[in-house]
Amino acid sequence: MFESVLLKNIDTPDWCGIQLYEATGGYRALAKALSDYEPEALIDLVKESHLRGRGGAGFPTGLKWSFVPKETDKPIYLCCNADESEPGTFKDRIIMERDPHQLIEGMAISAYAIRSQIGYIYIRGEYVLAIRNIEAAIAEAHAKGYLGERILGTDFNFIIHIHSGAGAYICGEESAMLDSMEGKRAQPRLKPPFPAVEGLYASPTVINNVETLACVPHIVTRGADWFRGIGPEKSPGPKLYCLSGHVQKPGLYELPMGISLRELVEEHGGGPPKGRKIKAVIPGGVSAPLIPPDGLDVAMDFDSLAAVGSMLGSAGVIVIDDSTCMVKVTTRIIAFFQEESCGKCTPCREGLDWAVKILRRIEAGNGVPEDLDQLKDLCGAIFGNSFCALGDGAAMGLKAALEHFEDEFVAHIDAGACPFH
Repeated sequence: MFESVLLKNIDTPDWCGIQLYEATGGYRALAKALSDYEPEALIDLVKESHLRGRGGAGFPTGLKWSFVPKETDKPIYLCCNADESEPGTFKDRIIMERDPHQLIEGMAISAYAIRSQIGYIYIRGEYVLAIRNIEAAIAEAHAKGYLGERILGTDFNFIIHIHSGAGAYICGEESAMLDSMEGKRAQPRLKPPFPAVEGLYASPTVINNVETLACVPHIVTRGADWFRGIGPEKSPGPKLYCLSGHVQKPGLYELPMGISLRELVEEHGGGPPKGRKIKAVIPGGVSAPLIPPDGLDVAMDFDSLAAVGSMLGSAGVIVIDDSTCMVKVTTRIIAFFQEESCGKCTPCREGLDWAVKILRRIEAGNGVPEDLDQLKDLCGAIFGNSFCALGDGAAMGLKAALEHFEDEFVAHIDAGACPFH
């Protein structure tokens, strides 16, 4: 039977304080890591667990840690990417607001593994309560000796700083986040060099997502076999799913990786409102191509969703029912990406601007048949040619909408108006 670990205590009153966290085993994983593992052995443990990054890319966490140079005269940085900007996503926010010590303990263990002494949490500025609670938790952890110098009587030193962002979606891209932290305009960097070799201040840097780091203490406490025993072999472990949109029981659900999208939406979420039918589901935030109703039996893991042309992304699941105009939904999504494009590359900057103009024209009832061919051509011109994944995500979403709901686009053009509104 599946046991919740990441969200186990978030509804407990005053849980964000250190006393309750310690009372139920908090920071024991840090003590165990420092006493029982050398840094290399800790990296091997995370590799054996098959933990993959929960920020969207799904890259193996232990492997990413192993890329940090063993011999370097530069400081090694650990950065937590908490710039949760993907529409439909709120999992990291809940951890930071209601269980901040889980994140701090995960960062301390991870820092020990990669031999880092300085950590940063890059958090979106709109998360005011999360920032406040993390600041308080950092102060408590310092006072108890879980952060600072000679942690728990060892030679390990580690401090955490908070860096507040200013609401730019592009800062969720790890190299753009680093530029923002350095006081530059946030734009993706050319890779290689990758951050593990040359990241923050041209020094070795590991960047992990909030949920990824929160998994680490449980792997240390329960073991790699326990983690691998949950979900599919290639992407195991507990997973946080954000469920919103036209569903009866929206919320944040902790379930095994690899459950079916249908189970999540219909059994846990209660399905669409009474009298409505599901029209489409976006499985991983608006960057992920939507899935039609006949595809809901797909497993919610990295490989299964990629096999059907979508992606797990941030696991921001958005349910859309049959009262919705898909032209309007698509226009809003592409307009979001056009607004948030950093403008660095031509395919993204110009292509998305052009796509939005065409979509708005169609939605307003002024479209022509040739507009659909132009939109398809734009998808091909943007995908694979933009500097970072922002353009790719937008193009994939637009392409999927055109494939599955071209009849609605045609209806707008033929009728000269929106048939839904």
